[in-house]
Amino acid sequence: MATTSDRLGKHAREVKDDLQQMGETVRDAAEERLAQVGEKASEYLEEGREKVHGLACACEQFVRQRPLRSVMVAAGIGWLFGHFWKRG
Repeated sequence: MATTSDRLGKHAREVKDDLQQMGETVRDAAEERLAQVGEKASEYLEEGREKVHGLACACEQFVRQRPLRSVMVAAGIGWLFGHFWKRG
């Protein structure tokens, strides 16, 4: 017949094993979720790059088609920035 001390030791080992298994399960779940977040972030980054590239192409096309208007718009924006910069 096992002594109380032996039974207590056995239960302690069982609890320790259960806690290790739970920790491993939590770690695996966290790693899986982190991988999913990383994949989603990569998708958003690629979408952003594509949009910026499209905008850059549209701006370049606008400048090539309307060079004088582009210079006037840039000068106007520069004047506005300068005007607000002096006030601040």
